[in-house]
Amino acid sequence: MRVKARIMDEAALGRALMRLSHEITEKNRGAEGLCLVGIKRRGEPLARRIAENIERIEGVYPPCGSVDISLYRDDLRPGAEGPVVRSAALPFEVEGRVVVLVDDVIYTGRTARAAINAVLDCGRPRAIRLAVLIDRGHRELPIRPDFVGKSIPTSRLETVEVRLPEFDGDTGVYITE
Repeated sequence: MRVKARIMDEAALGRALMRLSHEITEKNRGAEGLCLVGIKRRGEPLARRIAENIERIEGVYPPCGSVDISLYRDDLRPGAEGPVVRSAALPFEVEGRVVVLVDDVIYTGRTARAAINAVLDCGRPRAIRLAVLIDRGHRELPIRPDFVGKSIPTSRLETVEVRLPEFDGDTGVYITE
């Protein structure tokens, strides 16, 4: 894939995550009853960074976990005839909490829907909110993030890549073709 444009560098990504952290705590009126759930893969380290920012802002590190949504996706099962086993586990209770799902990019909305199902398998939160670093449009489901780092209009032929040192050795957001 060819890099068409660099949208965010490390500093811009850090600023966007700090802004998301402030918006989350403002909407929640602090960190009380809040927990963060990163959608594997790249949502997981982003959730940890937001939790660290919230600790700097509020003095409290909110519970932070992750969900693997691969078994919850309706468009990734290759014609399975038998029942699909679904399981999710978080290192804390979601019952009665405000769960903020964190992902790197929202596109069709299917990943967010699958993550909501995974969280609901763990209990009944008071609310589920969605925070994304990048909103690239092209929704196929009626899902809209509550917190957005940056909206980037893209064509369906383009891809948005969020690169993080945990996976890529680089930090930034790129549009590729």
